[in-house]
This record gives sequence, C-alpha cells and structure tokens, in this order.
Amino acid sequence: MAIKIYKPTTPGRRQTSVLLSHDLTGAKKIKKLLLAKKRMAGRNNQGKITVRHQGGGSRKLLRVVDFKRDKFDIPAKVLAIEYDPNRNTRLALVAYADGEKRYLLAPDGLKTGNVVRSSRQLIEFKVGNHLPLKYIPTGMFVFNVEMTPGRGAQIGRSAGANISLMGFDRGLAQLKLPSGEIRLVDENCLATIGSASNPDYKNIRWGKAGRNRHRGIRPSVRGKAMNPVDHPHGGGEGVNPIGLKHPKTPWGKPALGVKTRKLGKRSQKFILQRRPSRKKKK
Repeated sequence: MAIKIYKPTTPGRRQTSVLLSHDLTGAKKIKKLLLAKKRMAGRNNQGKITVRHQGGGSRKLLRVVDFKRDKFDIPAKVLAIEYDPNRNTRLALVAYADGEKRYLLAPDGLKTGNVVRSSRQLIEFKVGNHLPLKYIPTGMFVFNVEMTPGRGAQIGRSAGANISLMGFDRGLAQLKLPSGEIRLVDENCLATIGSASNPDYKNIRWGKAGRNRHRGIRPSVRGKAMNPVDHPHGGGEGVNPIGLKHPKTPWGKPALGVKTRKLGKRSQKFILQRRPSRKKKK
C-alpha cells in the first residue's frame, strides 16, 4: 500500500492524499455476511444528541466480522482481501475446509491463497494464525486480542495496531498496547499473530471538509469563536485567549488530557501502567 498525492489542480486537491488499494482483491459480496446499518447521527433512543458532530455520510452495509474465531483446528483459505467502510482495517474473506465463509480482520502481509488457522493448542507462529497468548513467545507482536477468554477480540483492532507481548506472571500476560498502556490479561485469551493491516491509514490527509462529511463527521466550532452564553471560552474583542487556567467543555467540565477513567473500577488492578497523558501545546 502507498499514499497517492494529487496534482494541486484545486485548493482541495492541493491538501488531499488518498490510500491506494493495490492490496484489495475483488470479490462478490456474500449476502449472509451483510447487515443493514441504521444511522443514528449521534442520537440515543430518545432522539437526544449524546455524541456531537455526527450525521450524514454515505450509506454503508455492516460486515459480520468473526472476532471470536471459534472454528478451531479447521484450516481456512483466504479468498479475498476487502475494504470495509465501517473500519480502517482490511477484512479477509476466508473459506473453511467445511465450506463455511467468514470475514476476519486481515493482518498486514496476508495474501489471497494463504491458509490461516485458529486453535486452543500450540500451532505454527504464522501471520494470521489465532491462538492463546500462553503459547506465543515473549516479544512477538499480536493484534485482535481478547480481554476475557471466549468473549471475542476487543483490543488491537484498528489499522496498523500491534501489541507487544512483554511476559507472563501468575497466569496473566503483560501486554504493551499501542497507546503505551501496559495491561494484564488472562494467558488463555486468544490473539492473532502479526499486526493489523492498512498501517498507512494514519498518513492520509483528508484535505477538505467534504471528505469528512462523506465519513459522517459534521463540522465542529471552536469555543473561542462562540459567545460567552454558548461556551466558557467564548467572548472578548478580537482574537483572545480563553481566559481560563484550564480548558473546559461547553458544560464547564475540565477538557483536554483530563483522566476520565472511573476511580475504583474493578479492572484497575489489571493496568500496570497508564498511557502517557497528552502534552500541552504551548
């Protein structure tokens, strides 16, 4: 994969780059693995906006992705590498030896024709294979990792994500996440060997507002540009600083880099090191 930069024929083109899709292979969509996606536009079941700056966007179909990979010890042949409009990682369409087809998260480097396998036992350390953490050597990169055995993968699923397996202690595996957090999970949790596909996604320059509107992201307005009645940062003549010791949300709560994790959460004991906080811009 690579990033393509267009000739600057317009102001939008000047700033825009796109991801080339040489890694994708055409395949006929399988209706059984597609679902309709209802667009909520950031609203809850009462119609109230709970997540701002969402709405519009192109229509999408949900792909049913197998995060559990619970067909153990049955080889699966990769039929196609596909684009998923709902996530930034590529999907691999695989066909198991018994004829069933499923979508899996594709690791970086997986090709059509490759064979992957999932097992609860020790199997070959090949990119795309899915097995318990306790059988994986220390220092190896994994992704698509479970947090609770049998629940399905929950962490390390975005484009280019890789999790470093640091060691084991009393039945728990130490994982260093892409954020820098070091966390403990059960050594029986399953993980996929390799790194998540599409690592160049982070280098895309969206270029213009229209591309974000197609993604379902609506415009956001700076608090400084508002009136005092609308935002704590608002008001003043001309270009002014926010006039506060710390930035605040529109509702007066602390913003930017503030820890929001609930104190005394039961899973707190599994976090050995928190992710580093965001550096303040001077």
